[in-house]
Amino acid sequence: MRAALVEALARLELTLDDGRLDRLCRFGDALLEQNRVMNLTAITDPEAVARLHFADSLALLRWEDLRGKTVLDVGCGAGFPGVPLAIAVPEARVTLLDSLQKRVNWLKTVLPQLEVPADCVAARAEEYVAQHREQFDLVTSRAVARLNVLAELCLPYVRVGGRFLALKGAMAQEEADEANHAVAALGGKLAGIREYPVDDAVHRIVVVEKVRPTPAAYPRKFAKIKQNPL
Repeated sequence: MRAALVEALARLELTLDDGRLDRLCRFGDALLEQNRVMNLTAITDPEAVARLHFADSLALLRWEDLRGKTVLDVGCGAGFPGVPLAIAVPEARVTLLDSLQKRVNWLKTVLPQLEVPADCVAARAEEYVAQHREQFDLVTSRAVARLNVLAELCLPYVRVGGRFLALKGAMAQEEADEANHAVAALGGKLAGIREYPVDDAVHRIVVVEKVRPTPAAYPRKFAKIKQNPL
């Protein structure tokens, strides 16, 4: 896993010291061990975990300096991209948000063992925002929902002047075009799409800047967001 991770990071023009590489690999080992009894990831080859989970999560560090920043990972699942970011940049204040209690319980158990500085919260994104509106410098999501849905769940958390980064694949431009109205209605502005290599594919990050406060009416209940996206 370690050699594959170093190689994948080199393709992204990123490097980590031995301590952070070791902590990432230990988290990968813990992930695969727990995956035997809990559905955390469909990727079970250690080298693939290094490339498709870890390097993919860390790619945004090519453009973003997270030191001293507050970061929220919405729909973190097994901890991506939030856990690799917290390991790589311990100076960031990372919060991991997921609706599934058992996943969050596992993260709460394993992260202290690895001395990973991150807060883990079990809550729905549209509900946790009530006490945390516009409190984060950077919000990330690698969730599978389309961007017009993700924007309503994520942009309310971003402070004005901060950014929302959506990790996407081949359909990033199409999703960005589709979400343009939603992003504007939520106080954001599409600021570009960044491309980076993962294996033989090109992955993309849609960058949304927060330019004004999100209206208090958003986010709506998830059923309404899904049924009638902005």
